[in-house]
Amino acid sequence: MTQINQSTHQLERDALGRLVFIDNKGERHVGVHPVRAFPITAPGAGIAIMNQSGKELCWFPNMAAISEAELGLIEEELAEREFMPVIEKITKVSTFATPSIWDIETDRGPTRIRLKGEEDIRRIAGNTLLIADSNGLQFLIKDSTQLDKVSKKLLDRFR
Repeated sequence: MTQINQSTHQLERDALGRLVFIDNKGERHVGVHPVRAFPITAPGAGIAIMNQSGKELCWFPNMAAISEAELGLIEEELAEREFMPVIEKITKVSTFATPSIWDIETDRGPTRIRLKGEEDIRRIAGNTLLIADSNGLQFLIKDSTQLDKVSKKLLDRFR
């Protein structure tokens, strides 16, 4: 793991829109991607730049260690790779047994998910929950205590 001094590398996009990391030796690594160390609990702490084989090329201990121009590129790339809708409200569940169908409202709009079992609701940290639907899509509840009364009641039936 190499912590990189800002002046020893460069991050840019090529003509095809791929992210390119140029190391301190001038070697170009095409098609790199950023990976968060703790994407849910500490998204700004620890970001690695990985090559296509999964080898870490550099490590940033936090977002403050990244130049503004490179941070823009990294955030664009992360937005394309990370898709985790946030559940804002649970409006209806088909049954209190599993499997069940949930009608939910997320930060990306309303949708319907299928919960296979109670084990698909996992506590990440504190009141943060991760819910996996039957298709493997992950949904996040940032703070279950901040949900409305109906949502809390429906969720409590499954935990």
